[in-house]
Amino acid sequence: MTRDLDTVTAPTSASPAALPSPAAPATRRRGWRRIAAVAMVAGPGLVAANAGNDAAGIATYASAGSQFAYGTLFFMVLVTIALVMVQEMAVRLGAHTGKGLGALIREQFSLRLTALAVFCLLLANTGLVVSEFAGIGAAFELLGVPKWAVIPPAAVLLWSLVLFGSYKWAERIFLVMSLAFFAYPVAMILGHPDWGQVGEHLAVPHFQPGKDFVLLAVALIGTTVSPYMQFYAAAGVVDRGAKPADYKLIRADAVLGAVFACLISLTIIIATAAAIGGTGPLESAAQAAEALRPVAGHSAELLFAFGLIGASALAGAVVPLSASYAVGEAAGVERSVSRSFRDAPLFLGLFTAQIALGAIVALTPVDVIQLLIGTQVLQGLISPIVLVYLLVLTNRRSVLGDAANSPRYRIAATTVVVGVAAMSTVLLVQTVLGWLGLA
Repeated sequence: MTRDLDTVTAPTSASPAALPSPAAPATRRRGWRRIAAVAMVAGPGLVAANAGNDAAGIATYASAGSQFAYGTLFFMVLVTIALVMVQEMAVRLGAHTGKGLGALIREQFSLRLTALAVFCLLLANTGLVVSEFAGIGAAFELLGVPKWAVIPPAAVLLWSLVLFGSYKWAERIFLVMSLAFFAYPVAMILGHPDWGQVGEHLAVPHFQPGKDFVLLAVALIGTTVSPYMQFYAAAGVVDRGAKPADYKLIRADAVLGAVFACLISLTIIIATAAAIGGTGPLESAAQAAEALRPVAGHSAELLFAFGLIGASALAGAVVPLSASYAVGEAAGVERSVSRSFRDAPLFLGLFTAQIALGAIVALTPVDVIQLLIGTQVLQGLISPIVLVYLLVLTNRRSVLGDAANSPRYRIAATTVVVGVAAMSTVLLVQTVLGWLGLA
């Protein structure tokens, strides 16, 4: 019996393999701490950047993959750098001044120019809201559910989320909606891309001559660096109650959010490039999902549809909120998700009107593609204005003090803003010439 006990207990007392490893719990604790740190900083920056991957954005990224395969990947790396810098400047303004972008533009610039920019933003955003609800309807139609049975309840849910909740509660819901974007990396893997070509095109420029590539590059910038994102990011920081002492966490949120959103954009391009690369441009995100089925399988199509639902729902709330923030700030009235309708009638009334109009128009047989073209023109008009305002504001020590752009950052930011403005102008000119039959 003694020998039997020794035989049983010896490995426990003598064998290192049987001892509990102190490294495993420590590793798990470090892993949980990292997850907790990311969850703690996640906020307006992540929400604003992810909202850019809306129905129009998904259609653009999918079209890039179907039209030029992996050819736009390096360009998207450059766009990622631009988005990181633009979003960082927006949240820095909000954290250090306690004011949104609309309020700072009203204080520092001409009232007429401010009114023009805000009015164009409102028009463009209303068109985008229609496209978001159309995206929700199109995604559910892929699942066999008619859009008339989905769009009204979706509108009511998004409206209730903002009207009856606090900012912190709404922000948590927005972050949960962002989880839908993880569907796209899975769809990318199901497409079995050529990883060698992916790595090469990410590291080496592959610009192609021709108008189609230039216009698509402009569209990638326009859908990734949208003016409403800067308005929402700055206003969200203020509505969250952030202070200058919170800036490091706010900056981490903006940078991580921009990088995450662009990584999702890259997976959409890679997924469609692997499945249908070289087949030509697409006209909608729903068309991209349907095109994946024969090559990547029904699962990839469903994942694409699921991602479209989450993306459209997130942007369906963020886009009208950004316009409401901008108008409320420019008018100098109360604006906060945490306020009641009685306290902030203009802010919440404008949000309600955009949601209602977007849902109603999306239920009609509207030509969503032409609507998106029109909103892109308006985005092209206001994008250079908003980015120039953003750059000038972050350069001014009278606004930010020691937190103003350093000389090196000023040069880099100016290069980004000039590049984005130039590309937006190209898109605007090409669209107008197309309308006139000259291009």
